[in-house]
Amino acid sequence: MNIELLGYAKLTRPANLPTAMADIMAGSSISGLTFLMISDTSLNGPAYLNLILLIFSSVFLYGGGVVLNDVFDFEIDQIERPERPIPKGEVSLKGAALFGSGLLLSGVFLSFFVNQLSGIIAVILALTILLYDSYSKKYQFLGPLNMGLCRALNLILGMSVFGEIFHWMYAVIPLLYIFAITLISRGEVYGQNKKHIIWAGLIYAMVIFIVLMIIPDIRTQWIGLFPFMGLFIFLIYRPLIRAYRVNSPDNIKKAVVSGVLSIIVLDASLTVGFDGWQFGLIVLLLLPLSFILAKIFAVT
Repeated sequence: MNIELLGYAKLTRPANLPTAMADIMAGSSISGLTFLMISDTSLNGPAYLNLILLIFSSVFLYGGGVVLNDVFDFEIDQIERPERPIPKGEVSLKGAALFGSGLLLSGVFLSFFVNQLSGIIAVILALTILLYDSYSKKYQFLGPLNMGLCRALNLILGMSVFGEIFHWMYAVIPLLYIFAITLISRGEVYGQNKKHIIWAGLIYAMVIFIVLMIIPDIRTQWIGLFPFMGLFIFLIYRPLIRAYRVNSPDNIKKAVVSGVLSIIVLDASLTVGFDGWQFGLIVLLLLPLSFILAKIFAVT
């Protein structure tokens, strides 16, 4: 593959893109999309099309966001992350800026084909992404909060598939979860972030508790939900405990990577709670794809 094209691909963090897809699938599940499609098969065509459009919109928004993040980080990456495509010279700064902007605008554009509400949410999400990339990530509290808000808006984007939003309050789950991961990531370069790891572990526990509390019919769904939540707990806490015991940049990075990819398992768990384990399994199938891509491309 051409080195420049490979550089552009690296900028989008391909391993992370399935996590954006999972958010949309979980959000549409919370909105009642699956139930409506089963109860009225005449809606299947438009519903599938809207879901596909939102998935592509989310992927473009996410890809554009991480590309522009590297654009804004160009100077510091020359020192701390020289292996990234822009400081390495695989992609020009101007080329990356145009590429990231194009992806972000494409994501917004696609969302308006679904409905006006989806378009408005995509615009807000794009602005929130730009706020993080250009400003808020520099701050200890505002940065993680902003990043969590981006992921929350992505879930809400999935909920907007019908042009209305029900259960928007469930977006607090990805907000808290990504807040925790962003806290952990503060030690990726230099290590020494045990305090952040403790806080992240507590927030993880809060997320798990909230998921179990909000499932509409936990008494009938808990058997199907248990394996998903068990996998989620294993994937997030195992590397986190290791990062606490040996607080090295390498272990911290592994905890961040596992946390990011485990978003798929969290989304699958939410889908199980609203639509059953069969539909949750469809979302979970994105996890092997992310793991495979993570062996080829950087996650952080």
